[in-house]
Amino acid sequence: MGTTTISADGKTRCKWCDAAPEFDVYHDTEWGFPVVDDRRLFEKICLEGFQSGLSWRTILAKRENFRTVFHDFDSDLVAKFTDRDVERLLRDAGIIRHRGKIEAVINNAKRAREMVALEGSLAAYFWRFEPREDSVAKPQTASMSEISVALSKDLKKRGWKFVGPTTVYAFMQAMGLINDHAEGCFMRPVIDAARREFERP
Repeated sequence: MGTTTISADGKTRCKWCDAAPEFDVYHDTEWGFPVVDDRRLFEKICLEGFQSGLSWRTILAKRENFRTVFHDFDSDLVAKFTDRDVERLLRDAGIIRHRGKIEAVINNAKRAREMVALEGSLAAYFWRFEPREDSVAKPQTASMSEISVALSKDLKKRGWKFVGPTTVYAFMQAMGLINDHAEGCFMRPVIDAARREFERP
């Protein structure tokens, strides 16, 4: 099976877009573009944690609800959540009601504030783990890498939760630390150009 598909609009996209029509917009406007905004980076690492064991389609369908209940992933605000907030969120059908994952977001918000104090920004930290081009696997062939393992270990050492190497690799794909659009996907050269023009923190 190939790693690309021709969508209804005639464009060649990564094969996973076949899974749901709403993936086309996400694929074309977000996935793989390099991100330097701390709030977006924090949101994505949290949502990838929620996806663990589930499909991205499930998370994408609930993303606006996640943004609402977690104050648009403002880590300063989320870090102040209490046990009462956890119980409230466990009753909210608009999100994934998993105690461990909810508590991980609150924990990670606290760790994010510590990281900003130490590193200057989340972006400065995460972009240190951008792999060399010659060390990246062929597009659409890997679910983790040596770098994602190293990043996962470092995050865990710093106290972060739900940041395994597969979760972290998906984060790296989505946030543009690597270009994992398939060869032949019309977005691959677009992302290559965006990465060339991107100013690393």
